[in-house]
Amino acid sequence: MWYFILKQDDLRPEPYRALQKQASLTEVEPFNEPFDNLVVFTVENYATFVDTLDLEGLRYDVVNDRPTRDDLLDQLRSA
Repeated sequence: MWYFILKQDDLRPEPYRALQKQASLTEVEPFNEPFDNLVVFTVENYATFVDTLDLEGLRYDVVNDRPTRDDLLDQLRSA
């Protein structure tokens, strides 16, 4: 499995729905100000999902181990 992490504010409704259809699971991790909410897409087909993200021009991080909430918060703090 692959876990793609995107900022929720970067996603418009149409690409968001398209990505949800390709993902096995979609989770929103809400954070308080000053941090952005993140969306974690759990994906089996890496290449197809990356193609969709690239065509939409979306920035993302990808990992092969499910990040914990603390991992995501650390990622936001280091950005």
